[in-house]
Amino acid sequence: MSEIVLAVTGMTCGGCVNSVHKVLAALPGVQSVEVTLPPGQARVMIDPAQVDRAALVQAIVDAGFGVGD
Repeated sequence: MSEIVLAVTGMTCGGCVNSVHKVLAALPGVQSVEVTLPPGQARVMIDPAQVDRAALVQAIVDAGFGVGD
């Protein structure tokens, strides 16, 4: 298992947090997801053989949010 922490931009409310959580949790290889509004981040435990950082970022972008560096 690997942990990836992403800075998520554009979240303004609990609904945004739920949306990001939902799209990340739906990806194969994601074991757990913790999304927090302040400071705007997603902490994701993954199986690196099944999913990578780029797939996580793409899911967040597709949901209408951004990912900082």
